[in-house]
Amino acid sequence: MRTMEERPLVVGVDGSEPSLRAVDWAADEAAVRGVPLRLVYACLWERYEGAALAHDLGEPSRRVLPQDLVGAAADRARTRQPGLTVSADVVFEEPEYALVREARQASALVVGSRGRSGLAEMLLGSVSLTVAAHAECPVIVLRGNHDMRALSPDGGRVVVGVGEDTKDSAVVRFAYEEARRRGAVLEAVRAWRCPAHETTDHPLLADAPARLHREQAEEALTEALQDAPPDIGIERRAVEGHPRRALVDAAQGADLLIVGARRRAGHLGLQLGRVTHAALHHASCPVAVVPHEA
Repeated sequence: MRTMEERPLVVGVDGSEPSLRAVDWAADEAAVRGVPLRLVYACLWERYEGAALAHDLGEPSRRVLPQDLVGAAADRARTRQPGLTVSADVVFEEPEYALVREARQASALVVGSRGRSGLAEMLLGSVSLTVAAHAECPVIVLRGNHDMRALSPDGGRVVVGVGEDTKDSAVVRFAYEEARRRGAVLEAVRAWRCPAHETTDHPLLADAPARLHREQAEEALTEALQDAPPDIGIERRAVEGHPRRALVDAAQGADLLIVGARRRAGHLGLQLGRVTHAALHHASCPVAVVPHEA
């Protein structure tokens, strides 16, 4: 069995422009990780009907076979990252099932978002959503309006959401690794709110409830990050407001937003919480969904 260091980074390819940008991003990420890149085209059709890669291949879309499509995407990855080990495969199966299965032997899985502009940027495709909800490895969903650079020239910023069960979790460990690889600052965000019934009109006590909740959030950040490696720059932010809004706002200008997804044994539905679901639909940067046990 492969160790995590030997497992490839898998990227789902379907010939669309978002998936080709995902190939670019994944090639950079695989090079940074020092792992092979595996491209997977999964579809029930034996011919490709899109236009993006058909145009690149100089063929009418009706003549493009899946093998041509994934081969062209693999060449694109090799051109972007010479020396990167790249493999490609075609699977005649529903993409959701094929990619979730691929995730069992992947270090991480990358999928593109179908969103392009306006309202479409807020809508996540069913394949991306299903894979993020069920994969056994971290899933990185690339939002459609990102420039598809895995690394920022100046090191950049990685954001991680700190929840109730984030201490010593796979989510925090993944965040450490991603920040270290990029030479980026890790921004840990914890949201807090003061319930209306706890407020008071007394001038000497007006700020007491809010101060208590803010201090609890700051303590949660300290506890979650108590084993942080000394070589990573970390910024702790206790933000007043709903966690969904806090993370979406923090994602502005970030290289990566990291959130968790609790996996419940025997649960067959979409295993994504409301905060993770909102991040996937509304964040303006790539979102990494890291599974962890409930």
